[in-house]
Amino acid sequence: MKAKRGPAPFSFFLPCLFSASTILSVLLFAACRPHSGWHEVSLLYFDTICDLKLYGQPEECRVATEKVREVFSRTEALFSPQASDLHSPEVLELYQTAKKVYLDSGGAFDITVGVLTDLWGFSSQTYRVPKPSELRQALMMVGLEKITEHQGELIIPAGVKLDWGGIAKGWGVDKAFSALQKQGIKSGFINAGGDLRCWGQNPERRAWRIGLKHPRQPGFLGVLELADTAVATSGDYQRYFEVDGVRYHHIFDPKTGFPAQGKQSVTVIGPEAAICDALATAIFVLDDATPLLRLYPDYGAIVVNSEGALSFVGKTFPFSLIADSR
Repeated sequence: MKAKRGPAPFSFFLPCLFSASTILSVLLFAACRPHSGWHEVSLLYFDTICDLKLYGQPEECRVATEKVREVFSRTEALFSPQASDLHSPEVLELYQTAKKVYLDSGGAFDITVGVLTDLWGFSSQTYRVPKPSELRQALMMVGLEKITEHQGELIIPAGVKLDWGGIAKGWGVDKAFSALQKQGIKSGFINAGGDLRCWGQNPERRAWRIGLKHPRQPGFLGVLELADTAVATSGDYQRYFEVDGVRYHHIFDPKTGFPAQGKQSVTVIGPEAAICDALATAIFVLDDATPLLRLYPDYGAIVVNSEGALSFVGKTFPFSLIADSR
């Protein structure tokens, strides 16, 4: 058995350097030439690299970066697997968002899959395929309807375990974006390990160019050109292990208890990173995402199925396929 953790699903490109063979990683923040007023920093949160590219005065950007640190630290404290706070306003707020997507998706997105995350070994990195009897028992603890809210606190039954991984990082990106706007940062880019938000213009005074990683090959599938938008991807290449040539990834179908089948990756684009995050997970699980995205008309998805075929669902955004991708 071998376990793998894939690279982040996005990079951004500066226009004068982009080509199918010349791609810059967001981790490097390389530039075509020096751009006065742009400041870059990489932070370590959510067990990944979080990159900021901000436009403003040096002191203004320094203070803004500290605000982002505060937001990300708070997000980790509230929504890590060890978190026990069930009554803070932030937890209740994100729970309501998660509940809405749960109901809208017919249960395809469900934050109560924590028991499955544990059972398959993704929490402890002791990966294994559970026995059918173990899955049946675990599925009895899955279902957001088991959670109730009473006097401003979530009531979690014994045996039910929350896994905020499909929405919390996007929520943190949204909160960081709000904090940066309050600090007067008019243009910028946040990439928290694949959950990202961009606003204003890039250093070339154009739309941001976001590269989508190919789920099976080195390099990139295509490029989005975006402004004032959030993006999130769910992929079977991000966290997975293999047994006898079968790939088992971390995106579970809450109804079967098994990793969802039929797709390699789902990228969702829209106004809020938290919603993009949750919708990407739901669409990965669903056979047909069209009814769900009718409820979210400002969001669109780029889906790569298990055969590698590309499709678009919901609202469309400027996207260029890299010619040599297959």
